Amino acid sequence: MTEIKPLTAEAFAKYGDVIEVDSKEPIGINYGYTERFHDLANIDVTAEGGRAGVSIFRSQPLPMPISIKIMERHPLSSQAFMPLSNEPYLVVVAPAGEFDESRIEVFLAQPGQGVNYAAGTWHHFCLALNKPSNFLVVDRTGKGHNCDEVELKEPKSIFV
Repeated sequence: MTEIKPLTAEAFAKYGDVIEVDSKEPIGINYGYTERFHDLANIDVTAEGGRAGVSIFRSQPLPMPISIKIMERHPLSSQAFMPLSNEPYLVVVAPAGEFDESRIEVFLAQPGQGVNYAAGTWHHFCLALNKPSNFLVVDRTGKGHNCDEVELKEPKSIFV
């Protein structure tokens, strides 16, 4: 069984950014009617002529216990996910470089917490927990190979 950790900026730093407004100082804009929480993630998509693409992914919950069988990475870019649904979800990651399944970590993301995977960070696809959930995704679009997948030797089970 894999331990589930709370998602914090400190615990997730080696994988990328946690996107959230807690503890961030807003900038007042629009004559004081809007607060801007500025520059929350290092979006990195320009390698080999790439550009930013904005998408919405709809993730379906997997049966429990969740079985982790495949991990992926994007060598040319970061990939940011911001939940649009008011539901928690799981973030499953492993460090960039040669894939080592013994280094997989699992984080529980709360509603309002997004993640930005740094280029090359191994991760599982979005893991909605309670019901289908939408995510706003900012990642690279353009030519070039930008998705590698590996199959785990031994699937990992996650009990929530």
